[in-house]
Amino acid sequence: MVAEINRLDEKGSGQAVVWRENEEGNLKKLKLTIPQTLPGEKVRVTVDRPDRRRWKALPDEIVEANSQRTEPPCPHFDKCGGCVWQHWTYEGQLQHKTNYVKHAIESQGFDPSLVQETIGMDDPWHYRNKMEFTFAPDGSMGLHEQGNFRKIISLETCLIAGKEMVEAAMEVAKWAKQHELSGYNKDAHEGLLRHLMVRQSFATGEIMLALFATEGPQDHLQETADDLVKRISDKFPQVKSLLWMENTDWADRTQSEKTHVLAGRDFIYDEMDGYRFRVWFDTFFQTNPTQAQKLVDLAIEMGQPVKSEKMIDLFCGVGTFSLPFAKQVGELVGIEIVETSIESAKRNAKDNGIENASFLAKDARKGFDQVIEEFGKPELLLLDPPRSGAGGKVMRRIGRAQPERIVYVSCNPSTFATDIKELEPFGYELQIVQPVDLFPHTVHVECCAVLVKKL
Repeated sequence: MVAEINRLDEKGSGQAVVWRENEEGNLKKLKLTIPQTLPGEKVRVTVDRPDRRRWKALPDEIVEANSQRTEPPCPHFDKCGGCVWQHWTYEGQLQHKTNYVKHAIESQGFDPSLVQETIGMDDPWHYRNKMEFTFAPDGSMGLHEQGNFRKIISLETCLIAGKEMVEAAMEVAKWAKQHELSGYNKDAHEGLLRHLMVRQSFATGEIMLALFATEGPQDHLQETADDLVKRISDKFPQVKSLLWMENTDWADRTQSEKTHVLAGRDFIYDEMDGYRFRVWFDTFFQTNPTQAQKLVDLAIEMGQPVKSEKMIDLFCGVGTFSLPFAKQVGELVGIEIVETSIESAKRNAKDNGIENASFLAKDARKGFDQVIEEFGKPELLLLDPPRSGAGGKVMRRIGRAQPERIVYVSCNPSTFATDIKELEPFGYELQIVQPVDLFPHTVHVECCAVLVKKL
């Protein structure tokens, strides 16, 4: 059957509706989800189960193409789940992301004209400084298939990761195959190799390779581990952290019960905005450093920090925003629930000679209450919450504290819109929303916005 794509869903797949006549002559609606399609396209698709009300399938043929359709450059695009929009021109992706943010804030009653055009990248390829690859049960390494977390697509390349990262990862994959090491079987809960995390600082060039396995590298695996060290040391001198992580938990996450440093140290150095950061395997650090720098610059421009002011950085992480802001305010307090991130933030502040910033390891609500009681009312507040948003209780606490200016950095326009709606009764006005594309060829878009207390 031929269907017309009328919109894209939250995962970036085309949506279409067709009406079919059943045996009784009645019309029945069929909702189709068709990945790798674009709005306005007419596509031919096969429905194996005509009795279903919903169906998902790749298109058999593009009957009428969107003018912004382009040829995907990656040989794995048809199957790999790492990207969803390589078939769309970058200009088209940016337009869609701008409209998505406009729709999100308009749905909460805000003026969509406050949303600026999305800031894209000059070169939207090889932008990621962190990747997590997964081993299949046969020991091959790759990324999950689109929509199927049980199947791993073996990779020859990856066009969104840093080139040196991919080369180092492919060397680990070759090592695993030559030693005939098994991958982890999620159903049987057996096998050795689970994941490979690769991180690289584009500023310092340092690379981290963290191999997650169900056993440690000692005993019968020692010679195998030694061979990995030799291969990596010979070919990739920029690898300053080579780790073997033991993870026996059933959960499919990159976590470690015991860390073995095979070579180098257990962290790498990264830099942003002239500040140096230590990055461990589990440190949250912006994945696209080029665009992250633009986010920091935007936040400072919107926040207009003053040397005499107090500031709170809520959901501060390791201090990505805290350190550059601390240089421009009188006193800053960062709040973050993850204790390892707070320890990193303290260490990063010390490494960079920042003496007017302190950090508190508590959840946002309790931490905010404590800081307001001890620190007093801040003139400036910045928050950068997770995708789930800050939530109504936190936003109302912010509103009651009455900071003069609020800078909100968001990775989810929908929760951003519902969060800032909570500030309206407290007299805040949304002034500008600037989307920034940190993840080209995916559905994700970041925003930086400022709200000001009306006089």
